[in-house]
Amino acid sequence: MELEDHAEDLASDLGVDKEEVKADLQNLVEYSVPVNEAKQSLRRKYGDGGGGGGGTPSATDIGEITTDDGNVTVTGVVLTAGKRSIRYQGDDHVIVEGRLADETGVIDYTAWEDFGLSPGDTITAGNAGVREWDGEPELNLGESTSLSFVDESIDAAGEIGGDAQLADLQTGDRAVNVEVAVVECERRTIDGRDGETDILSGVFGDESGRLPFTNWDPAPAIEEGGPVRIENAYVQEFRGVPEINVSEFSTVSAIDSEIEVGADATTMAIGEAVRTGGIYDVELVGNVLAVRDGSGLIQRCPECYRVIQKGQCRTHGDVDGIDDLRVKAILDDGTGTVTVVLDDELTEQVYDGTLEDALEQAREAMDQEVVADTIRERIVGREYRVRGHLSVDEYGANLDAERFEESDDDPAARATAFLEEVDA
Repeated sequence: MELEDHAEDLASDLGVDKEEVKADLQNLVEYSVPVNEAKQSLRRKYGDGGGGGGGTPSATDIGEITTDDGNVTVTGVVLTAGKRSIRYQGDDHVIVEGRLADETGVIDYTAWEDFGLSPGDTITAGNAGVREWDGEPELNLGESTSLSFVDESIDAAGEIGGDAQLADLQTGDRAVNVEVAVVECERRTIDGRDGETDILSGVFGDESGRLPFTNWDPAPAIEEGGPVRIENAYVQEFRGVPEINVSEFSTVSAIDSEIEVGADATTMAIGEAVRTGGIYDVELVGNVLAVRDGSGLIQRCPECYRVIQKGQCRTHGDVDGIDDLRVKAILDDGTGTVTVVLDDELTEQVYDGTLEDALEQAREAMDQEVVADTIRERIVGREYRVRGHLSVDEYGANLDAERFEESDDDPAARATAFLEEVDA
């Protein structure tokens, strides 16, 4: 049934204007609310409890909520609560989001109304909507939700507050608090949704690791580069890895304590790393099986810096390319494969020459492919220890390398250790 038909049926049953019902239904559906749930919500809004299982749903344990549920009533402790501005249906809307818990489990929530939620509050949310987000159920608290604060002690399955280390953060986390060192920071002007705007971007670090960040409302404490405490940040995916977002609703304050940034990256098997879906700072060890096409001496578009083919940029058409060096190497450790991308500096190291040397070699051979062939001869079949940022998408797994060094592991010792592990 089309949305128009659903709206017509609802308007007829409820005795209200069809266009008004259609607009409300469209809003809910565009926010991924299932049609049947949206219709139930509108029946409640317009005063008809029938036709959709009306009335307040019975109480449900948080651990029992599934994506198949339509509406539930839950009692739980607010673990985190953070404001964020989103653009919805062309308008800016301030929402509150975080996590709610009882003895049986923890669930994310989004509050579309200002209920005055704070970490530590115990609440009962009646007629809360359930939607699927990233494969998991999430509560929607809106105008049809009856919310009350209760004096009840609950042994919640989670910690109140939202303090976390960088290594613990995952894409989708909201209302998190971190204490970090500003490892890298630059101010940039971007073309934002409201025109040109200044932002800060760079890398945060703590003893557990490093993560990239974007500060949408530049905070002096971050730009000055000292250790900072950030409250009410959220984590989104950017180029396949988690990124901390610091918004206008975040609180940023300088702190006196020193933050030591962990120097070591997590070492993982390639297969295990790929299954995570993306890691900002990871170390992999494997053999280079091949050097892919598009390696060696390449040309980039002067406008967007993408690699061009035969003087053609996919975005800007005919361009005069800028010469550059790059390597795309296939790394394999027996558990999986990944494409390791080396920038110009790392490529110069494995090529053992500069860009000018590469251009000279290509001129003498009248073939720029000789540069890639030289690199193949030097690295294929050897084992390397690689550190960088892993992203995984529909095109495969790619690691942007920061370090690319031939492994000095003793194969015999490693084989012995492996056999001892198998015997154990």
